[in-house]
Amino acid sequence: MPLSVRTSAPIFAALGDETRLAVVQRLCDLGPSSLAGLSEGANVSRQAVTKHLRVLADAGLVRRRRRGRATLWEFRARGLDDARRALDAISREWDAALLRLQDLVER
Repeated sequence: MPLSVRTSAPIFAALGDETRLAVVQRLCDLGPSSLAGLSEGANVSRQAVTKHLRVLADAGLVRRRRRGRATLWEFRARGLDDARRALDAISREWDAALLRLQDLVER
């Protein structure tokens, strides 16, 4: 398995959850936010949002920063680079396979 696929698996797993994807979307829309801000209007508790943020942080998609007494969470776009490279590699492999199939059919 290529390294980019192996390293991007936690990213795909983290984004595969609807709540975590909503948290990422909210961070992209609003910028750095507190736990209270991310929990507001969510259908889950603050404790659940904290658990989801930990999964996203472990996948390299968000990070926690202290600003004075406040703790802010922010999206890390660089966390998607491995996933993007993995998808590009898969796309190239499919393109090559389809070209081989086309060549075989046209013979």
